[in-house]
Amino acid sequence: MTLFKMQKVIIIFGAPGSGKGTQAGLLSENLGFYHLESSKVLEYCFKNEDTNKVFSIDGKDYKVGGEIENWKTGILTSPPFVTVLMLEEIKKLAGRGESFIMSGSPRTIYEVEKEMPVLVELYGKENIKVLFLEISAETTIFRNSHRKICELMRHSILSNKETENLTICPLDGSKLVKRKDLDDPETIKVRIREYNERTLPMVEYFEKNNFQVKKINGEQFVADVHKDILAAIQ
Repeated sequence: MTLFKMQKVIIIFGAPGSGKGTQAGLLSENLGFYHLESSKVLEYCFKNEDTNKVFSIDGKDYKVGGEIENWKTGILTSPPFVTVLMLEEIKKLAGRGESFIMSGSPRTIYEVEKEMPVLVELYGKENIKVLFLEISAETTIFRNSHRKICELMRHSILSNKETENLTICPLDGSKLVKRKDLDDPETIKVRIREYNERTLPMVEYFEKNNFQVKKINGEQFVADVHKDILAAIQ
């Protein structure tokens, strides 16, 4: 594998609704980095693969249809399944010599243990920045239950007085919709539990393996969070 010493990787993680996708999108526009978003990688797979297709990984089978059902109910998609898809994308980006921002993966110890060694080999540990967006469970529930996204490019539209009656995305003109199943209150509670049990322990992994984790207050306005992120990665 080739080591791209001039390229960078930024990893953003946090609870559902912490603004990972929003901030990664802003960074992508400002820095010119590719945004590697696990939710879009998964959605593409779920829409284009046969639901009966089976991925055999480390001696275990993962059926696409079964992964779709987990995803709909708020249970994290099986880490080996996600990891295979993400590593494929990571290697494509590295092959093109691109810097990129990751959001949505790694999000379990399995994923982080599989993905980070590859990223270090390809880009060098000194070129990897890790950002942790911190928000409360109450904020997670509110943001996700009020979230709207556009059908075309999956933009998230922030919930406030100015946007509560919007039905058309101001960025691309497509219809604004709720994410069916994924953002209903009961599913959100499952997602919070999954986050606390399976994603939050990654902080300890990063710290033990000498990756500096920059903690960002995700409760702020988007512009203030972004300002803090820019300061953290400089």
